[in-house]
Amino acid sequence: MEKITYSSLANLGEDLHRAFESALSHQQQRFGQSHPLFINGHAINSTNGHFPDVAPSDTRLVLGKFQLGTREHARRAITAAKDALAVWNDLNWQNRISFLRKAAELMTSHQYELAALLCLEVGKNRFEAIAEVSEAIDLILYYCQQMETNNGFEKPMASSRTEKTKTLLKPYGVWAVVSPFNFPLALATGMATGVLLGGNTVVFKQASDTPFAGLRLYELLHQAGLPVGVFNFITGAGAVVGAELIENPDVDGLIFTGSKGVGMEIYRRFLNKDYPRPCITEMGGKNAAIIMPSAKIDDAAEGVMRSAFGMGGEKCSACSRVYVHKQIMKPFLDALVEKTKVQKIGSPAERDTFLGPLINEQALAKYQKAVALGKREGSIIYGGHRLTKGEFAHGFFVEPAIISDTPKNSKLFEEEFFAPVLAVADVKSLDEAIGLANNSGYGLTAGIFTENGQEQEEFFARIEAGVSYCNRRGGATTGAWPGVQSFGGWKGSGSSGKNALGLYYLQQFVREQSQTIVLPEPSGPTQAPQFDAFQRRGMDHTDAVSHHRRW
Repeated sequence: MEKITYSSLANLGEDLHRAFESALSHQQQRFGQSHPLFINGHAINSTNGHFPDVAPSDTRLVLGKFQLGTREHARRAITAAKDALAVWNDLNWQNRISFLRKAAELMTSHQYELAALLCLEVGKNRFEAIAEVSEAIDLILYYCQQMETNNGFEKPMASSRTEKTKTLLKPYGVWAVVSPFNFPLALATGMATGVLLGGNTVVFKQASDTPFAGLRLYELLHQAGLPVGVFNFITGAGAVVGAELIENPDVDGLIFTGSKGVGMEIYRRFLNKDYPRPCITEMGGKNAAIIMPSAKIDDAAEGVMRSAFGMGGEKCSACSRVYVHKQIMKPFLDALVEKTKVQKIGSPAERDTFLGPLINEQALAKYQKAVALGKREGSIIYGGHRLTKGEFAHGFFVEPAIISDTPKNSKLFEEEFFAPVLAVADVKSLDEAIGLANNSGYGLTAGIFTENGQEQEEFFARIEAGVSYCNRRGGATTGAWPGVQSFGGWKGSGSSGKNALGLYYLQQFVREQSQTIVLPEPSGPTQAPQFDAFQRRGMDHTDAVSHHRRW
């Protein structure tokens, strides 16, 4: 596949469109079937019954039926993962890489089928769906490359003639991986790959809105040859299956991507044990873009429109607030409205659709809440309506909403609505804009448009966000890519301080152990061992003694 990223500005070529349409037709042959849990390699049906996986563009279309797992299913999956630890650890990191690269190959061979599934199950347009599959593949390849670059995170430390020490990173054990609906393939793949490369085993719970994508990930890893029990797939209610993953003492680590409210609850509950366990919660954002007088207006309007309304704003990195210098407020808003109004809303399966449906009724309610607030406190200068006629009658379709003239302390600038709603305010200076951008409980992404080098430097020096961009036409606050931009949040946007897609991600899933061997005493005179390390740093014996005494 030609590399398509979220910030690509080129159109899809005809070859990609034809391949996508063929895969879409083939994918439909699997619709409506019942799908089991997979625990320890066994397909299991729940006595609790199943739930439907419906297309958000047309809720009459049942993509599949998935099991309502129970706490007992979760416990069995945890036991299976625990029992598989020895087998998975007996395989060295080079062998684990081989399994995962095989999974990436399989994902590549099924790339259009997977993109078609994401289009229907999540409501992504073709571009976004193909980009997500590309990202999932690149996440596997990039993390495998990082493992090789760091030699499996095994390194020698300072030694002497009588002692030899090395440090290495070893697995925690069983990890729960809890994935969101908006990037059900890429985020699940990235989290699971990080866990597995570290030698851990997985109990994987996909969001109930997108279980099909999670099932396909399980199937691809199974086809890649992962040993039985290393990766277990369960579905069901978060209050049931998810609760067991949080509370079960045999779960050694947990990684979650989703809302701040749920993430913080998980974080508090998971840490409340006899000893600390790693809990990585990657949460939401209230991401700001700043537009200064020197900005190229067309670039700024394009970048904000793409970030605010791409995938219906259902991205934690979506731009949901903009601070525009008062000198250029009118031309910026004019350009933004013009770019927004020409974007097609419709079935995500159609080639020219930009904005598909929201994911479900709850998402629609949040959108309507934000629009109602905008009407009360400000002016809706574009959009703000639910679409219900014709092709929109059975889906969760809405117009993008651009809102201005609201107070800067409005909830429109504070609350994450996870919908295509953009609040715009004017500012008098960069200092005011950065202050407002930072005045948030979130700290995920931020962007600025300015041609002034000093303003660029000040923005990067002061902005409180894990991901920051300048002059990005392809997405003011969105579009990070493995090995190109790392992606993670500060403050209420993330708990670890280590970004996914980047250099420091894998180390979170492993713990350090130093190993020292005392060597046989060498024959003949020798220095005291503690001086050898200092000599390698350029100290002579006298300097080393002096240094030792100071300490």
